[in-house]
Amino acid sequence: MGRAFALDSTNAGRPVSDTTRYPEHRTALLFIDPYNDFLADEGKMWPAVSEVARSVDLHANLVRVRAAVRNRGIPIFILPHHRHMSTDFEGWAHPTPFQLGAHAAQLFDSNGWGGEWYPGFGPEPGDVVVKEHWGGSSFANTDLDVQLRQHGITHVILIGLIANTCIETTGRYASELGYHVTLVRDATAAFSAEAMHAAHEINGPTYAHAIVTTAALVQQLDATSGARK
Repeated sequence: MGRAFALDSTNAGRPVSDTTRYPEHRTALLFIDPYNDFLADEGKMWPAVSEVARSVDLHANLVRVRAAVRNRGIPIFILPHHRHMSTDFEGWAHPTPFQLGAHAAQLFDSNGWGGEWYPGFGPEPGDVVVKEHWGGSSFANTDLDVQLRQHGITHVILIGLIANTCIETTGRYASELGYHVTLVRDATAAFSAEAMHAAHEINGPTYAHAIVTTAALVQQLDATSGARK
């Protein structure tokens, strides 16, 4: 009988983030759920994410990442969650508890301020706004995959909300579809430090190719740009 396979969780599968290069015209930024309800002080979800968001300087890092990719001509794809309406989930067989909770709170209300883009983070000319996702994955039941492939994208960088739900589910799905996946650990947030730890130290290394800080990402983008000059 052969030896049992043992996985050393201290380093096995951990992404090597300092060697990633982001190919010109093949890299995209995926910005998930930049809504008022997540990012504004009066947003319905802000109290739940605010402690972690402030600890990582979320807003400043989102601004920095967006500016860095725009300066390098990297396209931005905005991946919005479904904006809730009062009739959602009528007749559904298996809505999840999370979906029902979000519906009860009318998060990202389709007719309200909470479902509007947070100022400065909405789409600009040339950005691609993907069809709204109903669950955690921005790929499931949307046009994200076809949009990325039609634009020739092979490398995706994920930022936005929330680290251990929509970011993780979308990133894992992207990896399964063959994309190179980068997570930016301080350009996202979650309900707790434990959730952030799980997203980046436990689950992330099983699918992401790079898990970096905003500063490290900008440095790698600079290195990639410099290599082309």
